[in-house]
Amino acid sequence: MSRMLEIGVDHETASVSAYRSDPPSGTPVAGGLIVVHEIWGLVDHTKRVADRFADEGYRVLAPNLMPDGAPDEGEITQLQDAMFDADERVRTAIQPRLRELFTPANAPDFAAQALGRLGTAFDFLLEQPGVCGRVAIVGFCFGGTQAFSLAVNEPRLVAAVPFYGHADYSEDQLRAIRCPILAFYGDQDSRLMEALPGLTRSMTAAAVDFRPQVYADCGHAFFNDTSRFAYRADAAASAWRMTLDFLADLMSIHPEVAGEPGG
Repeated sequence: MSRMLEIGVDHETASVSAYRSDPPSGTPVAGGLIVVHEIWGLVDHTKRVADRFADEGYRVLAPNLMPDGAPDEGEITQLQDAMFDADERVRTAIQPRLRELFTPANAPDFAAQALGRLGTAFDFLLEQPGVCGRVAIVGFCFGGTQAFSLAVNEPRLVAAVPFYGHADYSEDQLRAIRCPILAFYGDQDSRLMEALPGLTRSMTAAAVDFRPQVYADCGHAFFNDTSRFAYRADAAASAWRMTLDFLADLMSIHPEVAGEPGG
């Protein structure tokens, strides 16, 4: 069962529009999972990913962290093609439109707003039947960055799986992380690959269980099957399987959480 809903209406922060997807009837609940979209906003691709996780037994919430005015699916296809294909990028001259889309995410107060909305989603899932205190996060691109953010700021988080996300944190900030992190990268994603050795050293120094997985011949957004230039089927299938195994191991019910809210 899936539907759009508003959560946090009575919360201190603004309410959050989110897509909820629940496991099929009769399926044991594996835990709660926040799925965070790419920079394009809460599009159909993200909802399909949420449904795939729900089919695996997770109560999934995919919050929309972007302001109104996100591109429609047709424009997203054109923008993705232009971003990942040099000839298309020159032909369409997309830079002004991309700047327009990315500007809200670069606003000074945006990070705090996004984190507040993630907190609302986390609290909502924590109270759902069968969750038993087990909430994790998976995010892609922009959402991968948000997955790192929630890991730094929410000590109750059980697991984080950022796909090609940025993590610009000091070693002291990373020490606040209490959950294991499985992070995916493509070796052609130059900015993230340049930062990965330093991030790995900082994670190790901060005693974080950080597990980076790098796929050869892949760039940014290799998991997104709506991007004909970026998508890499083999890597996406491998990352999906690793994510499910990682979550299954960490989200199994332990005696100390069996009686917590939502249990």
